[in-house]
Amino acid sequence: MKCSGFVLATCFLGAIVPGCAAAERPIAAVETPYSQGFDATLASAKHQLATAMRAPIAVPTPKDPGGGYTHEQHKRNASLIYDAGQMYRLTGDADYADYAGKLMLAYADVYPSWGLHPAKKEQSPGRMFWQNLNESMWLLNVSQSYAAIKDTLTPDQRAKIEADVLRNMADFLSDGSPETFNKVHNHGTWATAAVGLTGYAIGDENYVEQALLGLDKSGEAGFLKQMDKLFSPDGYYNEGPYYQRFALMPFVVFAQAVQQNEPEREIFEKRDGILKKAIYATIQQNYGGLFFPINDAIKDKGIATRELLHGVAIAYDLTGDTGLLSVAEAQGKYVLTPESRALSEDIAAGKMTDFDYRTMRLGDGETGTEGALDIIRASTDPDDLVLVVKNTSQGLGHGHFDKLGFMVFDAGREILRDYGAARFLNIESKYGGHYLVENNAFAKQTIAHNALVVDETSHFGGDVELGNQNAPVLGTFTDTGDLKITSAEIDTAYPDVLMDRTMAMITDAAFPRAIVVDLIEAHSDNPHQYDLPFYYNGQLTETNFKITADTTVRQPLGQDNGYQYLWRVGTASAIEGLSQITWLLDRTFYSVTSSVPQNSNVIFAEIGANDPDFNLRREPAFILRTNSLNGVSIASVIEPHGEYNPTVEYTLNSHSNVKSVQHFETGGDDYILIETKDGQRVGLGVSGDMTENAAHSVSVDGAVMRWTGPYKLFHSDRHQSEGN
Repeated sequence: MKCSGFVLATCFLGAIVPGCAAAERPIAAVETPYSQGFDATLASAKHQLATAMRAPIAVPTPKDPGGGYTHEQHKRNASLIYDAGQMYRLTGDADYADYAGKLMLAYADVYPSWGLHPAKKEQSPGRMFWQNLNESMWLLNVSQSYAAIKDTLTPDQRAKIEADVLRNMADFLSDGSPETFNKVHNHGTWATAAVGLTGYAIGDENYVEQALLGLDKSGEAGFLKQMDKLFSPDGYYNEGPYYQRFALMPFVVFAQAVQQNEPEREIFEKRDGILKKAIYATIQQNYGGLFFPINDAIKDKGIATRELLHGVAIAYDLTGDTGLLSVAEAQGKYVLTPESRALSEDIAAGKMTDFDYRTMRLGDGETGTEGALDIIRASTDPDDLVLVVKNTSQGLGHGHFDKLGFMVFDAGREILRDYGAARFLNIESKYGGHYLVENNAFAKQTIAHNALVVDETSHFGGDVELGNQNAPVLGTFTDTGDLKITSAEIDTAYPDVLMDRTMAMITDAAFPRAIVVDLIEAHSDNPHQYDLPFYYNGQLTETNFKITADTTVRQPLGQDNGYQYLWRVGTASAIEGLSQITWLLDRTFYSVTSSVPQNSNVIFAEIGANDPDFNLRREPAFILRTNSLNGVSIASVIEPHGEYNPTVEYTLNSHSNVKSVQHFETGGDDYILIETKDGQRVGLGVSGDMTENAAHSVSVDGAVMRWTGPYKLFHSDRHQSEGN
């Protein structure tokens, strides 16, 4: 018996069928020794199911939105049904199949009578849930369990479950919700995957074809079109890593079903292995186990989410890449699948190697030409210094207005940070778990990010559609070891302003650790106010100027575009064009030293103004403000340094080692000169046109710094001899 075609569709989805690839790996009983990780997962599932199986079955009439009792109970039931089916698949214990069947039959008794959910969302509503996205998630889980246990059911039970739950829900999600099912969007991915898995589970080819090709089966919609449209050639998902991990599960789980049932489609080889690339890209977009919080992102989401547990297990099954085992170990959890068990067994067998965390540019857009997310790592150590530069496209409705923005991570922490989303997910007491009003009003606005703001207005005027039409133009991206550099520009964020930003990570003997150099420029023929925020994480310890603090009365920084949510807590003037600010986070000091135009001000701010419900986190920032008739340029050095040890009470190198940062420009070419307090000089030359072989030069303090190509690093020990 071969595992292909629709008659044998239950092979992948859980039935123990001889000859099926999933069944060829021996299925052991719970008592058989596994490695500790998967054994703990089995034991936990066994305990939770034993508790649930002793309790009455609860299938409440839908009432509550996300986070409410009925919403959470239906989610829990879906998990119990899935786990029971998988435990039957893994152990052969018929009690699990019996319990899963009883739960499905309980839903078959009531689901046909449910109309649209009484708390239906503004988006496509569900029947069991307030939005049909949750309905898709429920069906994706339950259809897999049904396939695992269907052979234990009587013909009448199968007919009832298929007609009143599986087909009923699949029809509602497909023909009954075409605006979602045919949409190229993560909601569409969940819907098509759920309906397709249902088709494989019950042997209905029509459902599978609709799922793959769209309702009319033309291929202009459906799962395969979503694979083409939603990922860049590098595997980057347009909405960012938070939504990439969310969309990943239906992609990889349904694709695995396609591979098992119709291997001739070669689903995992489509678009040069785009789904495998997507799994790897998702992993690369994490730091300290948490995803980079760009766009609408809940900041505590990370690699241990269920979606990526499946993704890593499936990727390992496909590739045998032992670097994935270190990701699985960091996840620390497993799912109830043979592929996940194999991860745990191979970790226990000592096969694990380090995952290849590396510096990379992840192109954005279907063809990779709509900007990019640039990830620069100081080393292969995942907890070392990391710079993330957001040169991506808008990111659809979940995108934020932060062109050319950035974040810095170090020592397992976010150092210069992004706010992420303003939302308390599934916490009903906080606006029903919806995105808060402050999400659009503050978190999406440019001032909430480490990005340049012109005239206290957001990029594209806060217009999502306009933002979606315009992405940055990418410049150089290079990793040469001691110099890793990225650049991009955009002239559509503001009507009469061209912004460009070059960011580099430099390793040089003048500094004990790698530093980040940031050159941001705005070019305009008209007068403007320019604000450059830095949202720092830690306790301020030192500045090179005196701060006039607002100690008794605070005022909001502005009235609109997110400024109304910032308290002004202090102001200062840069000293001779130099601003230097140092803070302490945990045991490391960080400094930002900036060369700013004369008469620039430094504003110290804190999130939380005009927030009567205390919805926003109280996080500090400093803002470099300049008013200019014809543009602005600000060069900064971001420097980790020193150590504070409160246990044995010592402090080392708490002061920045940067004496000055200067920016020189000649004919469009730029040169950034960094001088340390012990007299060393480090320089970075950046050409204006980024051409490969052209010669460039900039006059610097009476010398002429020359280089060929788009950039040049002048090390401290060779600075003068190379440049003159």
